[in-house]
Formats: sequence, C-alpha cells, structure tokens
Amino acid sequence: MTGESAPAAGEGPLGALETAAALRSGELDVEQLAESTLDEARGTGSAVGAFAHLLEELTREQAAAVAAQFEDARRTGNEQELAARLPLLGVPMPVKDLTRIAGQPFEAGSTALAGNIATVTDGVAQRILDAGTLTVGKTTTPEFGMPCYTEPATGAPARTPWDLRRTAGGSSGGAAAAVASGVVPIAHGSDGGGSARIPAACCGILGLKPTRGRISPGPHGSEGMGLATDGVLARSVRDVAAGLDLLAGPRTGDYAPAPPAPSSFLAVLEEAGAPTPLRIGVLREPLAAATEVHPAALRGLERALEVLRGAGHETVEIPAPFTPQDWTAFMPLWTVGAASIPLAPEQEGKLLELTRWLRARGRGCSGVELAQAFSGVQTLARGTLEAFAPVDVVLTPTLAAPPAFPEHLQLADGGDDFDAQCAFTPWTSTWNMLGTAALSVPLHRELIDGVELPFGVQLGATRPGDESLLLSLAAQLEAHDPWPLVRRPLVA
Repeated sequence: MTGESAPAAGEGPLGALETAAALRSGELDVEQLAESTLDEARGTGSAVGAFAHLLEELTREQAAAVAAQFEDARRTGNEQELAARLPLLGVPMPVKDLTRIAGQPFEAGSTALAGNIATVTDGVAQRILDAGTLTVGKTTTPEFGMPCYTEPATGAPARTPWDLRRTAGGSSGGAAAAVASGVVPIAHGSDGGGSARIPAACCGILGLKPTRGRISPGPHGSEGMGLATDGVLARSVRDVAAGLDLLAGPRTGDYAPAPPAPSSFLAVLEEAGAPTPLRIGVLREPLAAATEVHPAALRGLERALEVLRGAGHETVEIPAPFTPQDWTAFMPLWTVGAASIPLAPEQEGKLLELTRWLRARGRGCSGVELAQAFSGVQTLARGTLEAFAPVDVVLTPTLAAPPAFPEHLQLADGGDDFDAQCAFTPWTSTWNMLGTAALSVPLHRELIDGVELPFGVQLGATRPGDESLLLSLAAQLEAHDPWPLVRRPLVA
C-alpha cells in the first residue's frame, strides 16, 4: 500500500504560524480545530502510526482555555500583546513519548513501561504546554528511542506517508509522520544520533537538532552523555524557527549551556533575509560506516548544490575527517546510556533484542573505558571541528538510502541491527558528537521502484550557536526550490 501523489509545492494544510494567525483572526475556532485534529489523528494518524496515545481530554481542556484567552484579549483589546507573548497559541503540537507530562501515559515504546503514568512534567514539555498549544497526543517512538526506525513494542509502527510499507524513521518517527501527513503542522522531537533528522528525511519534512545546551533538559533531566537534545519537526523553515523559539532556553544547573541566542530565531530569520555568500563544504563520504550511497541521495545533494551556487555561495569538496573505525569511539557512550536506563530485573525480560544488546554491551564497559570513550569522542569532535573550520556549513545527504523497509533495519541480531542502522544513517550522529546544530531539509524526491520517495539533505553547522545560519540557508533552498507541504497516505 503506497501513498497518493503529493500536492504541488506550496499547497496543503496551514502551517503552525498560519494556523496561529487564523485562530487570532477568528477564521478558525480553536475548539473546532481541536476536534478536527483529533479526528485526523484517529484516521490519518492511525494509518501512519503517528500516536502512541491520544490525549483527547487534555486537548479539549486546552482548547477551552485557549478560547477563553482569545475572548478575554478581544474584550480588553490585548490581542497584540497576547500574540507577542504566545505566538503559537492554540496550534496543535504533540509531544514525543520519550518526554513526560504529569498524569499522562509515558511508555517510551517499551512493554517494560506498559501502563506507566508520568508523575512529573519535563521542562521542555512544560514550555510546550505554557505556550498554549494543543497537545493532541504522545507521538510514537521506538523502545527508549534507541533505533533509527520506529517499531515500538507497545503499539503500531510509524510509517512514512509516502509509502506505508516503509519506515517513518526514528526515533521521532511518530512526530514526523504526524507532520508529514498533515495531522499537525509542527511537532516536538528529540535527537541523540539523528532522531529528528532521520524521520524528517524519511517523511519529507524539516527536522532540527539544535546546538548542545540550546534547549535545557532540566529540571528533571540531565545532559547524560551529551549526545541528545530536544528538537523540532515542521513543514516550513519559519515554523521550525518558531518552534525553536518556543523550546529554547537555559535552566539553573545546566551542565553545558549553549552560546547566547537571539531573542527570537524567527525574527532573525525574517529580518536578516538571505545570508551573505557562504563557503559550503560538500561531504559525500559516509562517516559512521563504509557503505554505498544511493544515487538518488547523491542527486539530492547535487540539487541542493545547484540552488546554493545559483544563490552565490561557494562550494568546496571536503574529505571525511575521520574513518568509520574512528567513529566507534561513539559506541560506549551510546551503549552505557542504554545500560543506565533504570529498570527493575523483572522488566529486563520484556525488552526488545536491540535494547538488550545495547544494555549488555554497556554493562560490560568499565568506568575507565567510559572515561576513555568520553575523551575519545571529545578528541574526535575537536579534530573534526578543526577540519571543518575553513567552511561555514557542511552539506551531506541526510541518509544513504531511501526510506527503508523496516525488515531491512530491525534484525534478529542486535549487532547486525546496529550495523544496518549505521549504514542507513552514516552522517547524522557526527553532529551529536560535535554538539553543533544540524538541519535536514526535504529538497529532493525521486521515483524508486515506481513510488515517489523523499530524500533529505543535511546542513551541518561548523560552529556552536549557528542555528540562525542554518535556518537562513534552508529558507533560501525553500524559496528557490520549494517542496510539497503535505503527503496524504492512502487510508485503508
């Protein structure tokens, strides 16, 4: 079963900022929007496996509260103040089910947590709630967010709406599927090795991993291994910027605060216009695995290069700054991170093979070996950033292949599974090690075995704090070569 043809570029449902404007003007009614979005989530969202849990009662309560805010602002003449303070008020924006909302389900894609209800609200979720958005539900994630596909043990898998036989990517697969299929205009995600960018590429939307520390993990979380951060998935660059504005900010006790941010990434994007000519490094060689790159992924890269050169940017081919063997310094951080997930002995037997394999390897890592791994990753990151220093941005394909069939990634042996994932995603994890921002842009589409599929290109920052630079460059690509805004699946 495959998706229907995508609408032309520029067509489709309203984006996040457009939805907010329509709500403020009265063109949309927020309570009606809540009901229609829940209907879409039950229909289209079910077809693509977007949601682990729908939060219908919470969403209706939120819509009623937003309606009261709009009514009060109109009565008092404070519409402009409300718009400035809560620019995404009333916009549907679900939360990934690796993030807790007190009193709501939190299963993280694992039967080990089946039926679990969160007792606290994580800081990033609180920011989303405080912004007056409609939560709609918790989006589908694989077990503890470990793989780059979304095949949870607790429910339906996430599928790209371009071809319902293929994965939506992971671990923010449900979030990407919800946005790409038009159920919601924007979604929260997270990214520890590409988990926002991989599903964005599989689903034909944008996915941002911000600079390390840009979005605080506090007050209930910690930086851990320093690889993961919350992020944003959306269909337009402006919406990504607005989502980053909503999520970004430090908290007391942050271990790795990011460089200072503008007061508004969206304002910088809108006011700065096109970036001055940049020197863009073109990296074609895979980094995390010695693997072949699909010709369509490379044609997507060439498509981006044509636009960027036409916009006046200089492009220069750069070699891989390290080998796949060097990349293995990353492994102990990932496996120890998996092993450190707090689970009772009786929960261990409920885990999927990949999670068990990662945890077993992590438990076999000594404290000295972990310290050496931290040092090794920092050394690798330092050398890579030095190699990237002559360029402003690094351009790569986001993935080495089209959206994969799940059976090609989720394998019976944990080690084989991990190797297949590395071959599919040989670039994304590098930017988690570097700590700089990276953005997947859905620039290219191509027929593969008779089905049109999306291919992303990745813009990787070479300096911390360069989110605005990536957003402005992506906006240039969007303006010169716009992509379809939504892909409706064929609903059985």
